[in-house]
Amino acid sequence: MAELSLDFQFTSSINEVWNALTDSDTLAKWVMENDFKPIVGHKCQFRNEQYNLIVECEVLVVDEPYKLSYTWVGGPINTTVTWTLKQESGITYLRLEQTGFEKEDQAFNGAKYGWANMMEELKKVLEKM
Repeated sequence: MAELSLDFQFTSSINEVWNALTDSDTLAKWVMENDFKPIVGHKCQFRNEQYNLIVECEVLVVDEPYKLSYTWVGGPINTTVTWTLKQESGITYLRLEQTGFEKEDQAFNGAKYGWANMMEELKKVLEKM
């Protein structure tokens, strides 16, 4: 099994970052259109019509504003995404872990590349908040 782990830092508050991870309208600005709700057991979809991509999700953990976890199932992957947040000295640290990859293959590398690009969009969204 392969695990993806990426770390990011933001000058935005932990609550602003949490909002960007959990508010459906804000998520649409940096991930994809969705019907996400931060409620354990909620089933939702992230949709990208341009790539004809639908990702099925179920919310597993909501510990506001410190931890969020949900399944991420679409195309060739059946994984779990977990976001962990902490704030220290005016910096919000955000860790993304995506588990359940069979190996470091095209799906793994695609996810790594995709999340890195989405983080650039997240930075832009947070700057406007």
